[in-house]
Amino acid sequence: MRAAIFQMTSGIDPAANAAAIADMAARAKADGADMLFTPEMAGYLDRDRKRAAATLHSEGDDPVLAAVREAAAKQGLWVHLGSTPLKDERSDGRWANRSFMIDDSGEIRARYDKIHLFDVDLATGESWRESSVYGPGERIVAVDTPWARMGMSVCYDMRFPDLYRALTNAGATVLLMPAAFTVPTGKAHWHILLRARAIEAGCFVVAAAQTGRHADGRETYGHSLVVDPWGDIVLDMGEPAGLALAEIDLSRVEDVRGRVPALANRRSLPMDVTLS
Repeated sequence: MRAAIFQMTSGIDPAANAAAIADMAARAKADGADMLFTPEMAGYLDRDRKRAAATLHSEGDDPVLAAVREAAAKQGLWVHLGSTPLKDERSDGRWANRSFMIDDSGEIRARYDKIHLFDVDLATGESWRESSVYGPGERIVAVDTPWARMGMSVCYDMRFPDLYRALTNAGATVLLMPAAFTVPTGKAHWHILLRARAIEAGCFVVAAAQTGRHADGRETYGHSLVVDPWGDIVLDMGEPAGLALAEIDLSRVEDVRGRVPALANRRSLPMDVTLS
């Protein structure tokens, strides 16, 4: 499988973001790619909630999703839209951070809402409450493609190995981890987490990332990665935005799982802990 990774600097103009994805879909197809992968918040990235509320749409009316589906059909290319924010999707009024798998006819094959949300109070007084804006997903999603069964996740999910245990139990051999990592946490944990998830699952990891300074003032880490099941880095895009291609040899999954049969050896553990 030839994967095209779009490392983006998404902004507050959905039309510009959609046009950039469509352009990269055309470039990816011309370069012989089978699928294009985009980051978390590819369609719109803005921490100004009031401005975002006036801009966002529901899935059925979202112009970014419509444009990406059209581009996929036009190019005859599968596209993984890492995620885009949607409103009017939940009964509790919170938004959805939703990822889409779109096939080469423009049809949506799977959708996944980010399950784990980043809520933290720091010693500096800084506080983040992703759950005050976004509601958590409730379903674990794996999707069949012509090349492999792929397990869907988004950014902060990568810190929770149980999710990937469930995905590998469901037969996933490629794990998708689109992200918009901050620079400090990216420097500290990005490569370590992605390589660990690949090794413990015996899977390829494809992680398209946001990069650079965005229109809302935030700065993201970049370094979109493709990691093989042995933990070797197949692709690291560094900091520049742009498109890169990676060859994914899926025979590596069987080879690595044969050498280190961790999936075959793992056991279901009781939840009760014995204290002594």
